[in-house]
Amino acid sequence: MSDAGRLWMLADLATPWCLHVAVTLGIADHLAAGATDIDSLAAASRSDRESLQRVLRHLVSKGVFDEPAPGRFALNDTARGLLDPAAKHGMDLDAFGGRMANAWNGLLQTVRTGSPAYPAIFGQSFWDDLRDNPRIAESFDALMGPGHGAPDPNVLPSGDWDSVRTVVDVGGGTGSMLAEVLRAHPGVKGTLVDLPATVARSAAVFRDAGVEGRVTTIGQSFFDPLPAGADLYLVKNVLADWPDREALALLQRCGEAARPAGRVVVLGGVSPDDAGVPSPALLMMVLVGGKDRTLSEFRALARAAGLDVRATGRQASGRYLVECAPDRQR
Repeated sequence: MSDAGRLWMLADLATPWCLHVAVTLGIADHLAAGATDIDSLAAASRSDRESLQRVLRHLVSKGVFDEPAPGRFALNDTARGLLDPAAKHGMDLDAFGGRMANAWNGLLQTVRTGSPAYPAIFGQSFWDDLRDNPRIAESFDALMGPGHGAPDPNVLPSGDWDSVRTVVDVGGGTGSMLAEVLRAHPGVKGTLVDLPATVARSAAVFRDAGVEGRVTTIGQSFFDPLPAGADLYLVKNVLADWPDREALALLQRCGEAARPAGRVVVLGGVSPDDAGVPSPALLMMVLVGGKDRTLSEFRALARAAGLDVRATGRQASGRYLVECAPDRQR
């Protein structure tokens, strides 16, 4: 293949959009339920027969779905991945997946301006959009949830839980991580802090984990003062959502609340210096202006927030952890 041919393959948008359409129409689910001919699939998905067939045949040509006979389709190993709830939440154009897909239209604007393009595309900021559109927010929460398994509750690089009696999960969504931490440590109580509409959806998570009696939920921005005096402040999959100014403000709030003896643990968004260049996190750049940071970059940010990095480690999954404590000199 020529260099020009390779470039055109890299620039092809047909396949990802066809995948998004197939997920949004529930094609994999309809096939799994027994609707295999194009007429049945079109009826089940309320689609135009010819247009749907052309989309599916494109995906067949790319190895997604099989067409064992003309006009009859089947799942293959690749297509079965579309039955995964995470694929549905992440690719459904009628839910949060549509926001992510369409946000790429703003990449050029973000590169030119250095600012997230989300407001120009959707008319308001990412976070305001989640606040004002419950269905989008619910699919976002589901995508950010535990996925294939429960989150790993081993969040302390030092492994020292003896002094931990209270945990605040900062920006913890609907509480899947906090629920697992509390289940793994029966003597610990927890507080979930996130926006009001998000924490309102946490009750079932804590009830299913059997920890609802040890949890307090607080609906607020984590840029406001946090509940003070806890032993551990957990910041999971949050820091990379923000540019430096907001990330600094978040860490400052954690440091203020953790004084004098609490700890702050960051999971996600920080990588060790020897891991090379951090992920470009292009989608987060377009959505909210966020970014991943090296440990050295994070250490400087933490120091400005009045925190010292005390330990680092990895969970069994390989997720990198950074443990901080308030600077005793301040």
